[in-house]
Amino acid sequence: MPFIKLKNVSNYICRNVNLQVFDRELLVLFGPNGAGKTTLLNIIAGLVEYNGEVYFDSTCVDEIPASERGVGYVFQNLILFPHLNVASNIAFGLRARKEPPDRIKARINELLEMMKIKHLVSRYPKNLSGGEKQRVALARALASSPKILLLDEPLSSLDFQTAQNLRVELKQLQKKLGITTVYVCHNMKEAEEMADRIAVIKEGRIEEIGTEIKWGNKSETLLQNLVG
Repeated sequence: MPFIKLKNVSNYICRNVNLQVFDRELLVLFGPNGAGKTTLLNIIAGLVEYNGEVYFDSTCVDEIPASERGVGYVFQNLILFPHLNVASNIAFGLRARKEPPDRIKARINELLEMMKIKHLVSRYPKNLSGGEKQRVALARALASSPKILLLDEPLSSLDFQTAQNLRVELKQLQKKLGITTVYVCHNMKEAEEMADRIAVIKEGRIEEIGTEIKWGNKSETLLQNLVG
């Protein structure tokens, strides 16, 4: 049974998208720049207007505001608050929801341990490396124990080795937490390494979806389709 279901979803970019993401699955949205990948994440999160229907675990969420959809989101540009240290960035959503202070403290400590960033607790974003910023952004997205995790090209700004290491950790963490995840990228190798299934999107439409995209046999045709 799908945990996320998009039914005939359209807006200024997406065109009649029908898509299912299964419980605990990591689905990669793969496609070129401008294909509609980020827009589709924003539709799932409730951040942009759309026509059609979005369901989470058989419940229609079209009238539910973004803050109440139970979604964790790591944006491509991370959007860490420069005036807040690591602990306060992670705690931001919990404090906005007026969680009890002891609950917030315990959750921060849990996430610092989980993301291996306890030594960064008092630092500010300007004093973090790219990989450290990614870890903080992911910790913040997970702070409220969301049902769904959306990752918009989370490793695109990192050097090869850092990105490779984080891919391995991120995949392990996603499986350990059992969180339904939609992961956007436009790198073939990254898509293959991360995905349970890959959905290829072009010009706002889902062109292909499967457990394995056979790049070796069809890469030329597929790339021609993607770039037009």
